[in-house]
Amino acid sequence: MTPEHCTVLIIGAGPAGLAAALELQRLGVGGILVVEREGEAGGTPRFCHHTGFGWHDLRRMYSGPDYARAYRKRVAAAGIEVRTSTMVTGWCAPHTVAVSGPAGVQQIEADAILLATGCRERPATARLVPGDRPAGVFTTGSLQRFVYEYGQQVGRRAVVVGAELVSLSAVLTLAHSHSAVTAMVTEHPRHQIYFPFTPVMWYAQRRLGVHLMPHTRVSRIDGHRRVEAIECTHVDTGQTETVPCDTVIFTGAWIPEHELARSGGLRLDDGTRGPQVDGALRTTTPGVFAAGNLLHGAQTADYAALEGRRAAQSVARFLAATTWPQQGVAVKAVAPVAWVTPNRVVPTELPGKSEFVFQSDRFCRNVYASFYQGDRCLFTQRVGQLVPNRSYYLPDHWLAAVDREAGCLEFRLAEDGW
Repeated sequence: MTPEHCTVLIIGAGPAGLAAALELQRLGVGGILVVEREGEAGGTPRFCHHTGFGWHDLRRMYSGPDYARAYRKRVAAAGIEVRTSTMVTGWCAPHTVAVSGPAGVQQIEADAILLATGCRERPATARLVPGDRPAGVFTTGSLQRFVYEYGQQVGRRAVVVGAELVSLSAVLTLAHSHSAVTAMVTEHPRHQIYFPFTPVMWYAQRRLGVHLMPHTRVSRIDGHRRVEAIECTHVDTGQTETVPCDTVIFTGAWIPEHELARSGGLRLDDGTRGPQVDGALRTTTPGVFAAGNLLHGAQTADYAALEGRRAAQSVARFLAATTWPQQGVAVKAVAPVAWVTPNRVVPTELPGKSEFVFQSDRFCRNVYASFYQGDRCLFTQRVGQLVPNRSYYLPDHWLAAVDREAGCLEFRLAEDGW
């Protein structure tokens, strides 16, 4: 089979992939092909019918469907080819993939490949929640498909597992389908909603009657054909409580869609579970880049789009010079850091081209974030209070201090007084 050739192949037509395609064309790169396994481009925002999309990348506020539509219109106006209902099934060579779509099975070869396959939520089975397996258990993504795409009511009395931004999205979707939300359950001591989204949490609690259950985990799902109740366990006391409901929505606990990256031999990071990348979003395979929520837990769509643009700039530089740096120095996240990216640095590159993004897995106060190489502190900065499931940013101007021969870097958090 003779492969079809393109200059840049973008796998995934969510915000990161579409923004990257537009940026590549703006930079004068031709021969761009975007493939998407769904029947329509635009990614997850297509099913998020609330506002809050587009401020940082498109400089105006959209609902999710309007945001996805805006990107589709821009890509179509630019004449960039997007093939939907097209699934990448594997690798034939470092820059050649096998795809299956309406045109049949074929191979596509590219000078550079950008992976923008996004992430997904862990379902109940992956979280090892015991009990029955009745109807009425969803993730936020499946909930939004049932409600907005298929127009179905999923239940009458729901419990949302999680208390972060995506959990609020689930609450609003349930309200749209006239389903009452009994409670939001979180193992953290309080919810993880931050400004400017705190008024939405106030609305959920005060107007929709959502009860927040902190320090609590779902320890069992009961029901035969349909969910009848969940058992909740207080993480400190071990006391249990039964909450009647007919629907359970599991939110957050993100998993990068890394199957393609893993099968292609790309090195994965232990913290993010996505491809390991440097500040230019280069993976460990020359000519293969990655961007968006594939690299970490879900961030808002506009930040994923901005990351797609940055990846496109790196792709354009690679196509012009066809050079690839050595593997660089790995960055290891130390608890309570949940993950940090980039998780590989190239000391010889000019600083100021990227920034470090990280999340904590617990609430922290008066925190200092530091990068160490052995016993040597290369950088430290006070970051104040940290909220789980929220991303924080640090500069990279200190990279020249990294010694390529001195081993990996460690990224640590320390509360004042530790």
